[in-house]
Amino acid sequence: MLKEIIIAVQSYFKAHDFIKEHKLWRWIFIPGILYAILFGVSIYFFGKSATAVISYLTIDTGLQSWLDKLQSSWLGFLFAVGGIVLWLILMLLYFSLFKYLWLVIGAPLFAFLSDKTFSILEGNEYTFNLNRYLIHIKKGVFTAIRNSLWQTVYVVSIIFLSVLPIIGWATPILAIMIECYYYGFSMVDYSCEGNKMNYTKASDFISHHKGLAIGNGIIFYLMHFVIFIGWIFAPSYAIIASAISMQELKSKETRLQ
Repeated sequence: MLKEIIIAVQSYFKAHDFIKEHKLWRWIFIPGILYAILFGVSIYFFGKSATAVISYLTIDTGLQSWLDKLQSSWLGFLFAVGGIVLWLILMLLYFSLFKYLWLVIGAPLFAFLSDKTFSILEGNEYTFNLNRYLIHIKKGVFTAIRNSLWQTVYVVSIIFLSVLPIIGWATPILAIMIECYYYGFSMVDYSCEGNKMNYTKASDFISHHKGLAIGNGIIFYLMHFVIFIGWIFAPSYAIIASAISMQELKSKETRLQ
């Protein structure tokens, strides 16, 4: 798995060179700027919503008054850390829902960009096929919805764990790893479609190559720490990087046969 994660990470750097060489910037900037604006606005309201939830749980329920009466600094510290952890988990859940909404809305672009990338990698001239394109979009939307449901189940379970003192402190890391896997799953799934795999074969492939999905998702997340600029590049780079990483993995497997 570690080798596959490394391949996925390196593919982002190769994606940058690939975009420059083949002049794909218009497919990066136009949807990227829209994504960055939507993400910035959403994260603002997500933060206010998460803060309101924490306020309700601590103040409106009387928990804060109860802690003040106990006058236990240690217990207060545990609940304060728990509140921070819960806030982070809620933000991850909100981000996850926004991400999948974007995956559904951006499916037409992602399908096109994935197909075009594979055509270039395989040395073929890109030809637009409407029927195949629509199937690609449908599969991308289905995968995004399916992954959002599964991930929501996992994250909601993690939210309950996050309120537990000490044990709950590790839940943000667990939530991020799950988030990275499922986002990378959606990106790699586009590449599977580029290799003409149906849903069953694609799921089987990704389950046997989890490192590609995790590595792709990790870099996608890290790019969001680069305010606005990273937000612009993250979605399209993830699509192109997934295609490059799959092509490289296939080449290595062919050489070993």
